[in-house]
Amino acid sequence: MTPRLTNPFKLAPDGIKALMALEASFANSGLERSVMEFVKLRASQINGCAYCINMHTTDARKHGEKQVRLDLLPAWREAPLYTARERAALAWTEALTLVAQTNAPDADYEQVKAVFSETEQVHLTLLIGAINAWNRLQIGFRALPAVDPADVAA
Repeated sequence: MTPRLTNPFKLAPDGIKALMALEASFANSGLERSVMEFVKLRASQINGCAYCINMHTTDARKHGEKQVRLDLLPAWREAPLYTARERAALAWTEALTLVAQTNAPDADYEQVKAVFSETEQVHLTLLIGAINAWNRLQIGFRALPAVDPADVAA
């Protein structure tokens, strides 16, 4: 795969700056690091964004996330490794990432409403929107994940 643009971030600095400011706002959102990383990773998995999957699994491990929870994330509904808040966030992430198919079901919202304050619900929804925007930038311009050359297949 060949990148379509060398550095799209330099071409729209104000837009990137706005996305970065949105990202920075999540630090004081009340959302746990695990919730934020799992949201970013799960949306990236659904969207097939190799760049973001690589980045968010690496970030999660750096912050102490257990490999088994990363490995089982695509099957989170069947794995008893996630908290009620993580599960609600993951359901909401899937619903909003696939909104054209799901129409944001009431059942998924009720899960979110049960464990997140109204303010946290808005931050969570903004987080989901932000990672979907990042995914579209990276996928659209064919960004390549940063990988160790030793891991590249011959």
